[in-house]
Amino acid sequence: MSELKKQPTGELLDNKPKTNYRWVIIFMLWLLYLINYFDRTAVLTFLPFIREDLSLTHQQVGVAASVFFFAYAVAQILAGWLADKIGSKKVMGIAIFVFTFVTFVTGLVKNFTQFFLIRLGLGLGEGHHFAPANRCIADWFPNKEKGRAASILATTWAVGPAIIPITVTALAAAFGSWRPVFYVLAVPGALGIFCLFYWVFNNPREAMAKGRCSLEEVKYIEEGLTEGLMKEGEKFDTKKALGIIFRDKSFICYCLMLFCALAIYWGSTTWISSFLYEQHGFSMQTMGALVSLPYAVAMISMMFGGTLMDKFFKSKAKPVLLLSFIPAIPILFYLGSIEKGNVSLLVTVLVLNGFFVNLFWGVIYAYPQIRYPREMVGTAVGVSNGFGQLGSFMAPLVAGYLVYESAGVVYYTNVFIFFAGLAVLAGVLALFLNEKPLDMSQITERKAS
Repeated sequence: MSELKKQPTGELLDNKPKTNYRWVIIFMLWLLYLINYFDRTAVLTFLPFIREDLSLTHQQVGVAASVFFFAYAVAQILAGWLADKIGSKKVMGIAIFVFTFVTFVTGLVKNFTQFFLIRLGLGLGEGHHFAPANRCIADWFPNKEKGRAASILATTWAVGPAIIPITVTALAAAFGSWRPVFYVLAVPGALGIFCLFYWVFNNPREAMAKGRCSLEEVKYIEEGLTEGLMKEGEKFDTKKALGIIFRDKSFICYCLMLFCALAIYWGSTTWISSFLYEQHGFSMQTMGALVSLPYAVAMISMMFGGTLMDKFFKSKAKPVLLLSFIPAIPILFYLGSIEKGNVSLLVTVLVLNGFFVNLFWGVIYAYPQIRYPREMVGTAVGVSNGFGQLGSFMAPLVAGYLVYESAGVVYYTNVFIFFAGLAVLAGVLALFLNEKPLDMSQITERKAS
């Protein structure tokens, strides 16, 4: 970047670049992550039927669901480091190949041990996808566009669960079994690998060398990025990057908040189909439609949150986080206690849940892209999301023990009260986030002294 005149962090050129290849990049990242979500959400949608087919207990289902997130959390840390070390594109390619293969094999599972191992393998494969995708966004988008870019990627977490339950339950009904659905889902994964290697580049300069991106767009992006960590030609220093993030108190608060947020999201996503099927007695296809409802609303919510951050709150994440967590508390608390047969109230609360529980997603992942130098964003996201995914591991497991049966009816009331408590803690932690880009000059001075 030596030939470019570096502006202070946050200042951008007003003139628009001749190309806009960064939006092609975000579309491809979105498409690839949607494929990722098809694989993992299909398993969760079929959980009540897999449980019946394999004769599993609720506790075994909770263990198998949670082991995915344990493997996913471990993989995050390695994936973030690899993205910074060898580039985000290669790491995403490995991830897509592994989780596509494991998805195909899921249709062959016969017992609890095999199901446990399949969930472990899927977690390891998919866990190498997210941090590299965020590193790619960090390299491709100036700070004033990061909220929207991260929100676009985050909508896969809404689009996927919104369309996947309907799609896979319809396929299962056509096939007469849930098993063939996983064979079909291997096809998009194979196509995704081709799309990744043809359209995605690690950074704008790689794309410019291939004629996909103009120099003007490169300047537009680079002049709007957080101050760099390394001098030109300097190799990535893992120890230095880890030292920076672990000395930052805000990073610890962020990790804990992400733990709570992911516990709420994946805890509810894991059990929502069983909640509707068992506690409310809906048929498979009705259940699939209702499961999709909150995520359909979430698509709007996520983009709204990212726009609020970029346009209204001027790259500040904290106000959007609080607007999300505070209303989520009473919504989650009440959801599990709605009486069977009160469909209109259930639908209303599911819609509110979809909006407020998902408002923060793009914002929460844009935060480290603004707070930390882009060369270490993969590591920062990998470590924080690795810790955060322990919440995803913990929540389904704990929820499995909070489910209880009374008079022949299975109840999930305590499960959603547990999620509401996590929302309280997440809101408190959000108050302690420092939203300014890390001052690298002060870190350098402290180290020198």
